[in-house]
Amino acid sequence: MRDKIHKLKYEGRAGWAMIFGRLLIGWMESHPDQTRGVDHVVGNATHTGRKPIQHIEAIMDAAYTEDVTKAFPLSRPGAHRLVKQAETARSANRTLDEKRAAAAAHAAALTWTGGTEDIKGATILLIDDVFTSGSQLQHVALRLRATGAADVRGLVLARVPWSA
Repeated sequence: MRDKIHKLKYEGRAGWAMIFGRLLIGWMESHPDQTRGVDHVVGNATHTGRKPIQHIEAIMDAAYTEDVTKAFPLSRPGAHRLVKQAETARSANRTLDEKRAAAAAHAAALTWTGGTEDIKGATILLIDDVFTSGSQLQHVALRLRATGAADVRGLVLARVPWSA
């Protein structure tokens, strides 16, 4: 899985976005208890200028396309609810303190595009590609809660193995 996420993220192999989007829809279909009551399914945004590809946005667009019955509250392609206009430091291969600082900066750079009435009291399912320390999901969830969300749930494609 790590190799496939890397190919999407760093090599721009966009075909993997469709596969990951299908996996996301399949998971949501097979876990109705975890998706019940979710008002918005959003990706943890990547910088709008990210090269070679905005991978999370590509996965979310693929999931929207795959959700042919529109059973899930996914934003239509190009209408993502979380947007990251500014580039921030990467957290890969950093110390835990550096990861936490990068996560806080990442969350601060995010904007909710749906409007305050759209997020107030909402339950959000936040999608990300890789879980390493949990810092980024935590900081983004706190940011969404501060913006008005009542609950933020996290779902990731993969987790980095923890070392002893």
